Amino acid sequence: MTRSPLKWRSVSWALLLVLAGEAFGQSSKSTANDDLVLQAMQAEMQRSKTQLKMEGMSAPYYIDYRVVDSDEFAAEAAYGALRTSVRARFRVLRVVVRVGDYKQDSFFGEGEGDVELMPLDEDLLALRHQLWMATDKAYKSANEAVTAKQAQLKQLTIDQPVDDFSRADAVQHLDPLSKLDFDPAPWLKMLQDISGIYKSDPKVESFDSSLRFQAINRYFLNSEGTVLRGGRTFYEVYVSGSTQADDGMRLDRSHGEVAAELKDLPSPTKMMAEGTKLLGTLKQLRDAPLADEEYRGPVLFSADAASSVFIDLVGDNVLGLKPPLGQPARTKGAWATSYQSRVLPDFVSVVDDPTQSSIDGKVLFGHYEFDDEGVKASTVSLVDNGKLVNYLLGREPIRGFPTSNGHGRAKPPSNYPGPSLGNLIIRSSEGVSRDQLKKKLIELCQQRELPYGYYVETLGPQKAPRLLYRVWVKDGREELVRGSIFGDLDTRTLRNDLVATGNELEVANFVLNVPHSIVNPAILFDELEVKRANQNKEKLPDYPPPPQSTQASGK
Repeated sequence: MTRSPLKWRSVSWALLLVLAGEAFGQSSKSTANDDLVLQAMQAEMQRSKTQLKMEGMSAPYYIDYRVVDSDEFAAEAAYGALRTSVRARFRVLRVVVRVGDYKQDSFFGEGEGDVELMPLDEDLLALRHQLWMATDKAYKSANEAVTAKQAQLKQLTIDQPVDDFSRADAVQHLDPLSKLDFDPAPWLKMLQDISGIYKSDPKVESFDSSLRFQAINRYFLNSEGTVLRGGRTFYEVYVSGSTQADDGMRLDRSHGEVAAELKDLPSPTKMMAEGTKLLGTLKQLRDAPLADEEYRGPVLFSADAASSVFIDLVGDNVLGLKPPLGQPARTKGAWATSYQSRVLPDFVSVVDDPTQSSIDGKVLFGHYEFDDEGVKASTVSLVDNGKLVNYLLGREPIRGFPTSNGHGRAKPPSNYPGPSLGNLIIRSSEGVSRDQLKKKLIELCQQRELPYGYYVETLGPQKAPRLLYRVWVKDGREELVRGSIFGDLDTRTLRNDLVATGNELEVANFVLNVPHSIVNPAILFDELEVKRANQNKEKLPDYPPPPQSTQASGK
């Protein structure tokens, strides 16, 4: 089952949806001939290529237009009642104009493009006018930026210069556009029903359910001749809640389901069961003992929990991000100086493969044919038997890596392009079953004369355990505890203390920023520090919650 461990919450994004809601409209275009957005982009690109040259300014050597057309429906219910329901549509345009050449250009500071909202009406002249104004702004900014960049470069000594932009073959690929087509009524009822089950536990302080449905259509044109268009849909449903233990510790749980098609979302009955299960774990956490103040020893992570570890400690560090001007590093991140060095145990390998649409029958959100810079997707071996052998790259080169490997993705709402994950797949040559991993955990504890080890089922923000269990050596019993954090869960620990992995892969799908997937097994650390969280205790409510029926309240 795919999952999304991140719950969507963004006040600014919600405000954008509200502001855009009045301008909502449906789009059903599927061919280039009646796609006015594409026609406007092509017409203005041709005009810019032939006419964009102002007196006293350098002519552009490269231009690109990027449009994201998003149709979204978002809703939330709390305590059995609907809280928000918003349907909105907006188009975001980004224009980049580069002056100079591939070796050294203006993509610097203010020269990194202009971002505007595009008209929603199918009005060719309005669309072209917006493109023209944004191109004019981007062109002027590019000429100012190249001057500032050259002035800064004169103050620096660059020992190993790297080109600013890589060449790429022109491609043309038009996929059908996507649209949302659904009846909101049953989904709103489901949210209300799920959020209403809080009534069975008077100590629950918050309990809500939410959804976000999206149809996102992307356009990309550049002056090299590339023309891309395609659409995708994403459907997300979440339930979350919070409570407090008697000592005031706040406890949170959430569960999310994501799908690429509406029919693949869980049924209301299944989501209700997930909500009921989550409500039960809140009570279990409230009654659970505190974790010990200090522990150092074996810790087993489920595949679910391990996905958060891999996305933070591997995913962020395999991106080939160009460092600021004058800095000698190859890239940014913890593995900036680790190329051709061991970064993981020698039984672990990592690839990023956006060409795969599924694995073991599970859909992968990180699948695409061409990236957002017009480069064909490719499989990249990143870590080979523990050794870092590559980085993910867009068209901005880094030292030793002069060309893109098809991983340039644009992040909304700015549409800023950069290297991003596709399908990050972690495999082990020595995977074992879940029972064998637990047995190994107990054996390691016995060797160190520890009465128990730890098993992590789920993680929250900042890799903090949400469901953490003591696994007792004597009988293998698992006991839920609360209030802990990891003291040293970092890249060094991942390299040196990861001693075993599972043999089953789990898929975690993410929609936030750019769609991507993490595929990984469970993992066992030989030694990890677990300590009590230094968490402020909040005061419990001073009086009971209101009665759970209108009759009891006297109404």
